Amino acid sequence: MASLLPRRALLKTAGTATAALAAVALTLTGCSTGPATSAPATEQAASSAFPVTIKNVFGETTIKEQPKRVVTISWVNDDVAIALGVVPVGVPKNEWGNNDKGSTPWKDAALEKLGAGFGTEKAPVQYSEADGINFTEIAKLSPDVILAAYSGLEEADYKKLTEIAPVVAQPELAYGTPWQESTTLIGKALGKEAEAKKLIEDTENTVKEKVSEFPQIKDKTFIYGNLEPAKGDGANVYTAIDNRPRFLSEIGMKLAPVVTENTKSNTEFFIPWSAEKANELESDVFVTWVPDSTTADAIKADPLLGQIPAIKKGALVADSDQTLTLSISASSPLSLPWALDTFLPQLGKAADAAGK
Repeated sequence: MASLLPRRALLKTAGTATAALAAVALTLTGCSTGPATSAPATEQAASSAFPVTIKNVFGETTIKEQPKRVVTISWVNDDVAIALGVVPVGVPKNEWGNNDKGSTPWKDAALEKLGAGFGTEKAPVQYSEADGINFTEIAKLSPDVILAAYSGLEEADYKKLTEIAPVVAQPELAYGTPWQESTTLIGKALGKEAEAKKLIEDTENTVKEKVSEFPQIKDKTFIYGNLEPAKGDGANVYTAIDNRPRFLSEIGMKLAPVVTENTKSNTEFFIPWSAEKANELESDVFVTWVPDSTTADAIKADPLLGQIPAIKKGALVADSDQTLTLSISASSPLSLPWALDTFLPQLGKAADAAGK
């Protein structure tokens, strides 16, 4: 089966981030509950919103007062907190699509604006999730809340984490929470509902503005999948519930009917597809992650995968940049604006080819 970067390994335990998918010793004294310029009146208004109760796939969580020590697991959750002006006391290292700081360029830029860049005194503690949830390091940080709105928490892990602090778990599907919903849930948990609403609106407006520069992608049908000829096992095609197709749909493209017609349930995020039937993967544009740039040429030359209609037209987007893949597959209010300037021109070029 072709690689499902970066999600397959994440379905085993929340936050596992090995390089096989397309998913710390310092203790800080506290975290900001907003930018340094936050007015006391605003803080008082936020505090008055508590207690709050947030439903999740395992039940519900009550947060009695506005959290001051925030810890996150998995991806996306730390991005959202930071985008809302909250510097967590602890965050997981990015171990796929990462830079030399175990982070991402969009997270680094946002933390630096808050005066908490990695390597500084106010930076979050980083811990590894390569082997699953790092309960020990999380407990050391004495959090007031654990953010996991976008995650694949299992019930046993959820119960263990709740012994440390209230947990904002995924509302339904593992790694299936849209970034807008993650932002709404985390905003409520942090006493920043108004800020979260504005953040969603601002991010969506930014996306809309950038997308308007590429009118050729509107209404183009697409398939987002993984193609690796070297593995010889066909393709994996992402369904409508995955964040990658969800993003392309949100910017005005249309998921190819062949995908919806072959999606057997509302819980499967991908469909395995035989290489012998590759010519049936009909769409205007085909998007795939590839492990390196030479794989794109191998796909085009493959006697079976090369028969995919979009590929025959030259409408293939083959992304070998792990960081770019992460920015779309685990999208957040920080990652999407960062990704657009690189990803949209690739889509535009493919859409042009499809229109010929």
